[in-house]
Amino acid sequence: MRYDWTPLWRSSIGFDRLFDALDEVQRTAEETYPPYNIERLDENRFRISVALAGFAPDEVALTSEQNVLTLEGRKAEKEGKTFLHRGISARNFKRQFTLADHVEVKGAHFENGLLIIDLQREIPEAMKPRRIEINGTAQSNVTQIESRAA
Repeated sequence: MRYDWTPLWRSSIGFDRLFDALDEVQRTAEETYPPYNIERLDENRFRISVALAGFAPDEVALTSEQNVLTLEGRKAEKEGKTFLHRGISARNFKRQFTLADHVEVKGAHFENGLLIIDLQREIPEAMKPRRIEINGTAQSNVTQIESRAA
C-alpha cells in the first residue's frame, strides 16, 4: 500500500527531506532482497550486516553520497550450469539506506557470507553541547557617594 503525500505538499514548505524520507521508507519496506540487519553498537556507532551469499567482493559496489548509502550487486551468470533446484538467489540488486546527518561510513568487509558495514556519527565540535560556567555575583563598579539618610 502506497500513500499519496500530495495534499501535504500543497500546505507545507521546507519539509521536502521529510517527505522524501517517508517515500524512501515506504519503497524500502516493499523490497526484501538482500536481507539485512541494522545494529546499534553504542550511542554513536552502528553496523549494517547484509546477507550476500554467493557474491564476491568485486561483484558488490558500496557508495556513499550526501546522506544516502547505496549497495549494488551485479552477479555474472555462469553459463553451462544446470540447476535442479536454485535456492540461493544470485539476482542483481540495489539497496539504499538513508543516513542521518553526520553519520559516516568507517569501513566495510566480508565475513562468513555477510557484508559488514561500520558507521559512526561524528558530530562537529561546534554542534556539540557545551557547558557554560556560571560565575558568582558580578562585581559592581558602582560606588556610593554619600551615605546620609534623607
